[in-house]
Amino acid sequence: MQIQLSDHFSYGKLIRFTLPSIMMMIFTSIYSVVDGFFISNYVGKTAFASVNLIIPYLQILGGMGAMLGVALFVFGREFLSLFANGVGGSALTAKTLGEGDIPQARKYFTMMVCLMAGVGVFFSVVGIIFLRPMAYVFGATDNMIGDCMLYGTTCLVFNTVLLMQYGFQSYLIVAEKPKLGLAVTVLAGLTNMVLDFLFMAVFKMGIFGAALATGLSQCVGAVAPFAWFVSHQNTSALRFTKTKIELQPMLKACANGSSEMLSSVSGSITGILYNLQLMKYAGEDGVAAYGVVMYAAFIFIGVYVGYSSGSSPIMGYHYGAQNHAEMKNVLKKSLILLGSAAVVLTGLAILFARTLSSLFVGYDAELLEVTVHAFVICAIPFIFMWFNIYTSSFFTALNDGAVSAAISFMRALVLPVICILVMPVIWQLNGVWYSMVASELLGLVVSLGFMLGNRKKYGY
Repeated sequence: MQIQLSDHFSYGKLIRFTLPSIMMMIFTSIYSVVDGFFISNYVGKTAFASVNLIIPYLQILGGMGAMLGVALFVFGREFLSLFANGVGGSALTAKTLGEGDIPQARKYFTMMVCLMAGVGVFFSVVGIIFLRPMAYVFGATDNMIGDCMLYGTTCLVFNTVLLMQYGFQSYLIVAEKPKLGLAVTVLAGLTNMVLDFLFMAVFKMGIFGAALATGLSQCVGAVAPFAWFVSHQNTSALRFTKTKIELQPMLKACANGSSEMLSSVSGSITGILYNLQLMKYAGEDGVAAYGVVMYAAFIFIGVYVGYSSGSSPIMGYHYGAQNHAEMKNVLKKSLILLGSAAVVLTGLAILFARTLSSLFVGYDAELLEVTVHAFVICAIPFIFMWFNIYTSSFFTALNDGAVSAAISFMRALVLPVICILVMPVIWQLNGVWYSMVASELLGLVVSLGFMLGNRKKYGY
């Protein structure tokens, strides 16, 4: 029996509804791990470090699209933006459906998809123009700049289909088709894995092969859901229809998606600072270790992200319907489910730190030890970061972009910047790693304050 957004959600129903989103994020992270594995083992640690240096730049461009309710670059090729979905536009659409205005919801959906295409092309052109100077700003050395340019240019060529892919994923959830979203992700992921092997292991195409494999898999991930939305098999409320650019709802989607934009752009800025500090205290090995930690960590973080993105349309729908009892029900159960998962996931991350690190840098004993040490420290925040991720997504679902943006701004920019600038001065390299723990813990205080402070306003 198909689960609908209007249903009363038990623990079992919540898990079943969000499981495709969770699996989608886990699978996405796994094939990103495969990407990193092939780059590091078949191209080398310098190329691997170069990729991780240029990713923050790609992440900034992705964040601009997120503000329009389009998409955020995901971990791996565009790592550590924690919300791979078109949250601004999809939240507005879900709320409109909850209010019972299906024709208007269809207009918003169509308008946002058109915006995705336009934004993708624009930022592809801008991104390529400024790629070289920004690579140097982000810490690239002369022996790294070639890899940065080749990888970054290739990724940016496919920027539009990337935005379309992850934008459609969020709208498939709103359309009550999360399993279809998972199937598309699996298909795109398998495409990426196979092409990674062919391009890098067989044809020896190097870093260009890695970027090309990802770009072609993104084409699969964008075309498949588009084909479904325009097909006769689409029986959902979301369909393409005649529309026009409406400034007010577009600005509302921008404002509501601004938290995710801030998360992405802020994450890129902090990523730049991490890379610069690591180059200072550990050189290329530090940057490579940081890349490994980020790739592998998202396997675990993906559970939080997947659940948050999967449950967000539920909260948005019931908020639009003014069903406060169900809002309270979903919130309570979500906190219990995520808190329980966090204990297990933190233990697993620490337990398998060496195993996961060896996948990437097992060929270099010194680099491996640096990476394992960093991984264990950076796994500590897993036990409480889920609350920060869920809270930001929660307020976006309530169409409160201001609160969500404030949480993202403090957690993703202000607090990490303070910690990454201050703590290494005292503890050198360990200060870099522990700054992740400190900033996430301080972010927990901020998120908890907003969650408690807005209970009466929204009735949850």
